[in-house]
Amino acid sequence: MIRWIVFLVFVIILEIYAFQAFKTLIKSKWFFVFYYVTSAIALAYIIYQLYHFDRSVGQTPQTMTTFGLLLLLYVPKLLLTIILFGEDIVRFFVGLFSLVNSDSEGFLPERRRFVSQIALGIAAIPFASFLYGITIGKYNYKVIRQTLFFPDLPDAFDGTTITHISDVHSGSFDDAEKIQYAIDLINEQNSDMVLFTGDIVNTHATEMDPWIDTFKGIHNPKYGKFSVLGNHDYGEYVDWPSKQDKLQNFENIKSIHNKIDFKLLLNEHVKIKKDNQELAIVGVENWGRKFGERGDLNLASKGLSKEDFKIVMSHDPSHWDEKIQHDDNHYHLTLSGHTHGFQFGIEIPGWVKWSPVQYVYKQWAGLYENAGRYIYVNRGFGFHAYPGRVGIMPEITVIELKKGEKVA
Repeated sequence: MIRWIVFLVFVIILEIYAFQAFKTLIKSKWFFVFYYVTSAIALAYIIYQLYHFDRSVGQTPQTMTTFGLLLLLYVPKLLLTIILFGEDIVRFFVGLFSLVNSDSEGFLPERRRFVSQIALGIAAIPFASFLYGITIGKYNYKVIRQTLFFPDLPDAFDGTTITHISDVHSGSFDDAEKIQYAIDLINEQNSDMVLFTGDIVNTHATEMDPWIDTFKGIHNPKYGKFSVLGNHDYGEYVDWPSKQDKLQNFENIKSIHNKIDFKLLLNEHVKIKKDNQELAIVGVENWGRKFGERGDLNLASKGLSKEDFKIVMSHDPSHWDEKIQHDDNHYHLTLSGHTHGFQFGIEIPGWVKWSPVQYVYKQWAGLYENAGRYIYVNRGFGFHAYPGRVGIMPEITVIELKKGEKVA
């Protein structure tokens, strides 16, 4: 009960300041009638959905809409409130000074119009951004290309291309045409192999049922299609009727990979062979600093030597940060996902790369290197929780492996 009171008090404070900003600029009574009616309806919807959230079901389209509304409505108002509250502090001290000096202007000077204009202008930026992210950004797929050089890459694999996707989260999809467009983009890359690094669903295996045929449409490339599991694939984020139900869901999720013609690697590896040379794809179960350590790198690479060229598929980049990059077995390239780039940030290639998730994960989007060992963190194919993307777009990665040293 207390948390609901705190939430309502918080919302009331935001609405009071929003009213203060609008009334300095807008005098129409009908505007405020419309504004408060729509705000009340939105708030009622949010409270209803939060109150009726079912832990046995988990995330639904309704809960994502709820979270989207929360961000869309209250993040802009929070910024607006911070600015106007700052002005109130100034007004208080100005009024106190006037009172002490017997100034006739009264205790508190009126709110300044230009401050409200600035506050509304700043608040409009996240409002427009979140609205864009929900309507357009979540399906604004980007193909990102990366060429990596390795002195010890087997000659036969010089020029090999990999299409890497991650974090499908099929339970969040709501536009079949856009998903088909993304699958077509994957096929257009015509890579030598396709690697998927986990989170095929949000929680339930049934989320993938409408999309089996769509994802089965990913062409079978020369060296095959391989996948691993992510943290959401283990069904840890809902309350299950029984352990058996949870176990059955997990088995059903694993079977999805076979249905879409991907070879699921469960702490194991496969060798790709060409011209009597080999390249190993090492697939581990989810290993995460925060979300469980099921992955067993030693088991997955049993029988491989330090000299073997190895590509590791591990969903969570914290695995590379804490384990893989320091392993004596020398894993050349690790492919991960998991972070989604927080689905929010600013990226201007060569200038700015920022997201709140960087304060949690050292490797959160794109390419990172340490002593000749690389990790690439895919920004994610789908979306989760917030039904949109702002600044950090859904990604299809194409990596080309080249023999030799990188030219500066």
